[in-house]
Amino acid sequence: MQSDLDMASSSLTNQLRDLDLLLRSGVLHQSNAIVLSHPAPGSDKEDLAFFIRDLFTRLQIDGVEFKKKALESLLQLLNGGDDKSPGLVAREGNVAYLIHLLDFHQQPSVREQAILAVCLLASADDESSRKAVFEEGGLGPLLRILESGSTHLKEKAVMAVEALTADPENAWAVSAYGGVSVLIEACRSGSPATRTHAAGAIRNIANVEEIKIALGEEGAVPVLIQLLLSGTFTAQEKSANCIAILASSDEYFRALIIRERALQRLMHLIQDLPSSDTLEHVLRAITSLSASDSCSKILSSSTLFLVQLAEFIKQGNTTLQQISVSLLAHLLVHVSDGNKRALGSCMGSLVKLMESPKPVGLQESAAQSLLSLLTVRSNWKELVRNEKSVMRLVQMLDRKNHEMVGSNFPVAVERLPLHLRHGRRL
Repeated sequence: MQSDLDMASSSLTNQLRDLDLLLRSGVLHQSNAIVLSHPAPGSDKEDLAFFIRDLFTRLQIDGVEFKKKALESLLQLLNGGDDKSPGLVAREGNVAYLIHLLDFHQQPSVREQAILAVCLLASADDESSRKAVFEEGGLGPLLRILESGSTHLKEKAVMAVEALTADPENAWAVSAYGGVSVLIEACRSGSPATRTHAAGAIRNIANVEEIKIALGEEGAVPVLIQLLLSGTFTAQEKSANCIAILASSDEYFRALIIRERALQRLMHLIQDLPSSDTLEHVLRAITSLSASDSCSKILSSSTLFLVQLAEFIKQGNTTLQQISVSLLAHLLVHVSDGNKRALGSCMGSLVKLMESPKPVGLQESAAQSLLSLLTVRSNWKELVRNEKSVMRLVQMLDRKNHEMVGSNFPVAVERLPLHLRHGRRL
C-alpha cells in the first residue's frame, strides 16, 4: 500500500514539475502552444527565440515522444542553413540540459538525437554556440562518445571535439577529461572521417605543454606518421602539421620522430603530395629534423630530395619558396659538388628572392645558397649565361640599392668578374 502511494506521489510530483515548467516558460499564453510549428524561412529573431524557448521547454518534460519531437525540431532548425540559429539556441535554449541528454542512461533514440544536436552546436561557425557547449561541460561527454559510440556517432563527436579544441583556451581540457589516449586511438583505428578529425584535434592540442608530453608518452608519433602515409589528403595535411609542431618543440620529439624512420617517409612523401598546404607542413617537419646531424647528412646526400627542393624554389608558392630556401642554405654546407651542379637551375630564382625584403632572413638564406652553388665552376658559367640574373645582381650592387639586400649579398656580387658589373658577358 505504501509503495503504491509512493509511486503515485512520485508521478504527481513529476507532472506538477512539468506543469510548473510550462507555466513559467510562458508558452501556454500562445494560441498555438500545443502544436510545434517550425518558423518560416526569414522569420525574425523574436519568433525564432520564442520557438527555441518553447522547444526546450518541451524537451525537459518527461516523456520520450515529447523529447524526440523537440529534438527533431531542434535538428531541423540547426540544419536549416541559417547562420544565426546556433547562436540563438545557445542564448535562448538550455544547452546544459541538452548535454545532460548525452548520458548513457538516456533512452537511445533520444540520446542519439541529442548527440547530433550538440555536435552541430559545437561545430558551428558561431563562437557563442561553441563556447556554450564547452562551458556547460560538453567536451567530456563528447570524448566518451568518441571512445565507445557507434561509428556514425564517433564521426560526429570527433568533429565537435576538433571544433572545440580549435580555441587554445579550451585545448587544455582534453587532458583533464583523459582525452589524449582517446584521440590517439581514434587516429589509429577509426573510420577515415574519424581519423581525419582526430588528427585535427591532436594538432590543436599539440602546443599545450603537458598534453605534448602525454602525446609522446602515449604513442602519438607512430600513429601520426602512419596516418601521414595512409590517410585521406585532409588527414595527411593535419598529421603533417602536427608532426611539424612536435618536431619543432625539442630534441625529445625529434628523437622520437627519427626513431620511427619518419625522415625517409617524409622525403618520399613530398614526391606525391598534391596539396601545397600539406607540402608546407612536411617541409617544416623536415627542416626541424635537419637540426640533427644525422638527418642533415641524409638530406644533403639525396640528389632526388635536393632537386625537388630546387623545383619548389623555382615553381612553388611564396611560402614553399621561403621554407625551401632556408632549408637549402642550411644543407649546402654538406652538399657535394655533384649535387650542387644538379641545383644550378634554381640560381635565377635565388637571385629574384634576394630582391625580396620580407620575410626577414629570406635574402640572407638566398645569398648564402647562391654563394655555395657558385663554388662549382659549371654553376658559375650557367649564371653568367643568364643575363637577367646578372643584371639584377649588378643593380643590387649599386649603393643606391643597398637597403634592398642583406649583409651577405654584396659578398656574392664581389665574386663576379668586374666587367659583369657593367652588363657584359664573361
